[in-house]
Amino acid sequence: MYSTAFLSRGHSHWTKIGSAALVLLVLTSAHAGQASASCRLLQPAELESALGGTAARFSGSTVGNADMCSVQIGKLKVLIRVGMRQRDDGGATERKGIEMLRKMGVQVEVETEGDLTCSTAIPPASLSQYGFNTTCSIVRAERVVAVEVTAPSREEMASMDAVRKLVKKAVTRL
Repeated sequence: MYSTAFLSRGHSHWTKIGSAALVLLVLTSAHAGQASASCRLLQPAELESALGGTAARFSGSTVGNADMCSVQIGKLKVLIRVGMRQRDDGGATERKGIEMLRKMGVQVEVETEGDLTCSTAIPPASLSQYGFNTTCSIVRAERVVAVEVTAPSREEMASMDAVRKLVKKAVTRL
C-alpha cells in the first residue's frame, strides 16, 4: 500500500531496485497491449476534476495477480492498482513498513475507516526526489484496489480526501 522508494539509502540497494524495475518493465511490456482492468476503473475526466491538470494517455500492465494503470495528470503521477490480497496479518507488514519509513525521516500519516486506508508520505529533503505520496486503498472480496498519487513537491500533493473519493469510486466498478 505504501510507496517503497524511501526504504533504503544504500547504493547496492538502489542497484537491486533498478534491476528489479528493469525486469518489471520487460515483464509488463509483454502485457502492455492487453486492456488493463484497472485503467477502466476511473475516467480521465474524473481524475482531472479531482486532481487538477490534464490526463495523459493511460498505460496498463499486468504482472501475476496485479493489474496496474498509470497516468500523468499535470505534474502528478497516478497509479491505479488492483490485486488479490496476499495475506491477512492484521496489518503487521504495513506497520513495519511505516516504522521503517519513519526511521528514515519520512513523515507518515495514516487514516483508516473500515476497509479503507489512506496514507501520506512526506520525505525529508534528502529523499524528496522520490516524490510526495498520497495513497488510499480498499479491500473488497479478497481484492485490493488502490489509488496512489505522487507529486513532485509537498505543495502539489493530492489531499487524502481527493484520493479517498477516487478509490471509493474505483472500487464500485470492479
